[in-house]
Amino acid sequence: MIELRPLKRNDVSPFYKWINDDEVIKYSLSLFQNISTKNEIDEWFIALIENTNIANYGIFLKTSGELIGYSGICDISKTNKSGEFYIFIGEKRMWGKGIGTIVTEQVLKIGFLEYKLNRIYLTVSEPNIGGIKAYKNAGFKLEGKLRQACFRDNKYHDKVIMSIIKSEWE
Repeated sequence: MIELRPLKRNDVSPFYKWINDDEVIKYSLSLFQNISTKNEIDEWFIALIENTNIANYGIFLKTSGELIGYSGICDISKTNKSGEFYIFIGEKRMWGKGIGTIVTEQVLKIGFLEYKLNRIYLTVSEPNIGGIKAYKNAGFKLEGKLRQACFRDNKYHDKVIMSIIKSEWE
């Protein structure tokens, strides 16, 4: 159904639409709330793909090669053997089809086997009930909350911290 491949500079164009769609970016990077122009998005995208401290992959449909989002692990600590998981499916017609679960499984495998990580963590907005459920299903465990760490829809909400340890994944 999908394949993960490194993002290239010419993969940026779908992000122009996605980052300018309030529904798509609602629970995404706070940065997405503050960029909208082609130039701003280009600058962010180039910095993303040139960052060597990120295991970064485009999510492509196998049948058509269409880019539908991106995922990976950022803030990789070689010392602590840990990193932060992220996923963004920008193509709304692909929501609710189990792609997030498949991508999460593949990125965890990359993190634990290729990058030799011991711990992969994430933060997720508490109102994102579907995301929290999907992460629990993938084996992530609740660690705690960052109180009022996110401001969306003119109100603050908590971010949930979750993680998975390699021994729990194996």
